[in-house]
Amino acid sequence: MTAYPTEEIVFVIVVATSQDLSSSRVLIDSLRSFGGSFGDAEVLLFEADARKAPCGSLEGERVRVVPLAVPDRFQGFLFSEKVWACREAERLMPPGTNSVAYLTPQSLIVRPPVELHLTAGHDVALRPVHIRNVGLPVEEPLDAFWRGVYDSVGIEDTASTVESFVDGQRIRAYFNTGVFSINPGLGLLRRWSECFGELVSDRRFQTSACGDVRHKIFLHQAVFSAIVARDVPEERIWKLSPEYSYPYHLQRLVPAARRTVVLNDLVCPVFEDHPLDPGSMDDIEVREPLRSWLAARA
Repeated sequence: MTAYPTEEIVFVIVVATSQDLSSSRVLIDSLRSFGGSFGDAEVLLFEADARKAPCGSLEGERVRVVPLAVPDRFQGFLFSEKVWACREAERLMPPGTNSVAYLTPQSLIVRPPVELHLTAGHDVALRPVHIRNVGLPVEEPLDAFWRGVYDSVGIEDTASTVESFVDGQRIRAYFNTGVFSINPGLGLLRRWSECFGELVSDRRFQTSACGDVRHKIFLHQAVFSAIVARDVPEERIWKLSPEYSYPYHLQRLVPAARRTVVLNDLVCPVFEDHPLDPGSMDDIEVREPLRSWLAARA
């Protein structure tokens, strides 16, 4: 088995709720159990609400708990903790770190996450979004939402496109932010927080183009995508395999040709609110040793 320099990668998890806390405990355990040489990598655990979800019990060897103080202008906005934590993670990275790997708490590491360790030829590792949602088809003109996002990052439009994984729509660059890796030396995460902060503070934008819940939920993802499209050349983007950030919570919607039938074949499935008790997982096969491992934690 290839050994990887684990000092070059740091995993980032943000805990904002009690559910995040319990999920993060299992996620970290899965990294240690199934991450191979990556199992020894450092984890930065950002504690967004010390009252509702205190993270002290998770601190230990190679797990560092970082209290998160989100600026007032971000407070109350969906996913603001995630955006600010990623900015802080980038700022805190020690010399020699080339990969900040964000993992949503509602995910697992099932096999070594090799592709999250960036090589010299790539600056980010990403997946396209699962479904189109607020994404914009390439043949359509910019709508008010995406015009506002692009204005905030300083671009007219983008020629970069992706195909959404589940519903197969060709849309302008729109990346999933449940699992990704990024080179902290580029300052992309700082710029993400700056543009996101500008838009959440823009009352006109928030009451018009971003006035509904769906656009508010995915604003952070849209801004992230626009920053990447602006600042990272296509050849510097590593397109993660479908085994990363695989949407197990959407398993029944994934087309048969793209659907994973054995959980063990994935690297980093995302489950969101889908139960992980192997006894009740009738939409995917779970083999040993993962089956017993999950059963013990269900």
